[in-house]
Amino acid sequence: MAVTATPTTYTEPEALFQRVQSEFREMPGLRLTQPQACRLWGLDRETCGSLLSRLVDAKFLTRTRDGAFLQLDRTQRSTGATAADLFTRL
Repeated sequence: MAVTATPTTYTEPEALFQRVQSEFREMPGLRLTQPQACRLWGLDRETCGSLLSRLVDAKFLTRTRDGAFLQLDRTQRSTGATAADLFTRL
């Protein structure tokens, strides 16, 4: 999956994954729908959807009932995953 280079995106998916994680960490309470995330990061719908799904699978984000994405509260993680576990899954 190639990501087209624009002023607001990275050309490497891993760098983009890390950038999005950083932005959620820097803005506690950030809550975005997929269309909002696409606009914020300058991504096409398919790339953005894949990225958001990957972040949910990594237990970094959660999806609300109304379809918004927000950072999973570390106190609510039921998997018992540590930070080291999260990074090994990336």
